[in-house]
Amino acid sequence: MVRTLRLGVVLLASGFLVSCAARSVTINELKADPGRYQDKSVSVSGTVTTSLGAAIVPVGYYTIEDGTGNISVLSQERGTPSKGARVRVKGKVSQVASVGSRSIGLHIREESRSTN
Repeated sequence: MVRTLRLGVVLLASGFLVSCAARSVTINELKADPGRYQDKSVSVSGTVTTSLGAAIVPVGYYTIEDGTGNISVLSQERGTPSKGARVRVKGKVSQVASVGSRSIGLHIREESRSTN
């Protein structure tokens, strides 16, 4: 009985942790239905195609491409990666506006980043 209870607790905790993790998506998925991901944490991997940032400004901006499309990333704490770098970005999806079915200013607010 105790063994079954422990197994149930472990399975429940594992399910909870998996559901809390950022969902890995393609950029095409984000662009196809941005409202579905609005203010939700996602994880995207790709190659940096543009990078803008300056040491005196705490905000950076870069674009990544994953083979399905590209998306802008706003980095508020750690600068920007160099052009050509392979990165995995976790962050919240946001858009400036939505007009009809068109998203304007779709971007990811970076929470964490790792290089591949």
